Amino acid sequence: MIHSRLRTLRDHIRWAVSRFQAEGLFFGHGTDNAWDEARQLVLGALHLPWEIADSYLDCALEDDELSHLQHLLRRRIEERIPAAYLLGEAWFCGLPFIVDARVLVPRSPIAELIQRRFAPWLAAEPARILDLCTGSGCIGIACATTFSEAEVVLADLSFDALEVANRNIERFELDARVYTVQGDGFEGLPGQRFDLIVSNPPYVDADDFASMPAEYHHEPALGLACGDDGLDLVRRMLAEAADHLTETGLLIVEVGNSQVHVEALYPEVEFFWLEFQNGGHGVFMLSARQCREHQALFKRNVMQ
Repeated sequence: MIHSRLRTLRDHIRWAVSRFQAEGLFFGHGTDNAWDEARQLVLGALHLPWEIADSYLDCALEDDELSHLQHLLRRRIEERIPAAYLLGEAWFCGLPFIVDARVLVPRSPIAELIQRRFAPWLAAEPARILDLCTGSGCIGIACATTFSEAEVVLADLSFDALEVANRNIERFELDARVYTVQGDGFEGLPGQRFDLIVSNPPYVDADDFASMPAEYHHEPALGLACGDDGLDLVRRMLAEAADHLTETGLLIVEVGNSQVHVEALYPEVEFFWLEFQNGGHGVFMLSARQCREHQALFKRNVMQ
C-alpha cells in the first residue's frame, strides 16, 4: 500500500495532488492541474461520478478498493500513464468514451463547436458527416448524438484505432447510421461527399514531438506526428477536400501549434481560425467554395 493511513476518498485525492505536483507530472489529457487529475483518477477508479456529494469523500474504502486505487496511483506517478488509459475511459462532449493506448485521449476543442451545433456556420442540418482521422470516434459520435438524423462516417488509417471506434459505436447504439472506414486520408471514400468534414489529424511537428512530456509518448505516434512541419497529411487533405464536400459543405481541421506552418504555406488562403471560450487554438474552417477555389494551389503544394 502507498500509506496505511490513507483510508478515505478525500485522503487519496489530497495525497495524489501532493505527489503529482512533487513528481512533476504533466496534465494535458483532459485536465490541466493536479487537483482535477487526482479527482478524476480517484473517483473514476471507484466508478463514482465527478459530481459526487462532498460528504461521500469521507467514506472509508474497502481493502480491495484501496489496493486497486493505489495501484493506479502508483502507475500514474511512476510510469506517467495518462489517467484516461488507466481508467479505460475519457469524457468528450459530456459523453464517456472507451479509450486505450491504441487511440489518442480525446481532448480536442472541436467539442465546443459540436456543442454549439457548429453555429452559425452550418447552413442547414448536415445529412452526412465525416470524422477523418477518427481515433476513438469521439468527434464523429458526438456529432451523431447532436445531429440525430445524420449519417456519420468514421475514417482512420489504423485498424487498431477503428476497433476502439467500433466499440464506441456499439456503446452508444449508433450502428444504424455510424460506421467506420479504413484508409489513408480520403483513400477509403472514393466518390463520397459530405456536408461537414471534421478532422483532428496528426499535426505535431518534429520539434514539438521531440520535446513532448512523457505522458504523450504513451499515445500512438501515428496519431500525433506527421512530418517535419506536422502537415504531411493536412496537405493531402486540403488537396482532396473539394472532391468530398457538397456544394455548401464545410471543412474543419485542427492543427494546433502547426497553425504557424499552415499560414506560412498558404499566405494567399483566407483560413478562418475559430475561437474557443473554453481554451484551445489552431482550428481552421474552409468552405467548399474556398476548397474548390484553391484546389490547384493545394495540389501543387502536395507535389513539391
